[in-house]
Amino acid sequence: MLKTSDLIITDLDYGRLRALGEQTLLAEELDRATVIPQERVPDRVVTMHSRLIYLDENTGERREVELVYPEEANTRAGKISVLAPVGSALLGLSVGESIDWKFPSGEVRRLSVEQILFQPQHDPVRADQ
Repeated sequence: MLKTSDLIITDLDYGRLRALGEQTLLAEELDRATVIPQERVPDRVVTMHSRLIYLDENTGERREVELVYPEEANTRAGKISVLAPVGSALLGLSVGESIDWKFPSGEVRRLSVEQILFQPQHDPVRADQ
């Protein structure tokens, strides 16, 4: 897998994701992650519960999705699990970054983050609490 930069993940996301077990692709990503306090995560980084637009450069398809924990996944609502291939690939990427990711079919696809529409760490409502 080729990623254009380091994976950034919040300390809270890291702890909860590690507790999901040793899922191969996700565990590999977590092993190389730069873990930072959630209040310091840049607003351009895909974190858990971020809503974003990504481009599959192989197919030209753009999708708006929210990255969620497995129990919250609902593909019809655009909520993709962090354990799904696309979810594991997008976690920790920043706007403008790409990753080459091997899917279960063996196909390698390049995914690029185009825009973060919402990131919970930079939600003004949450910041007031």
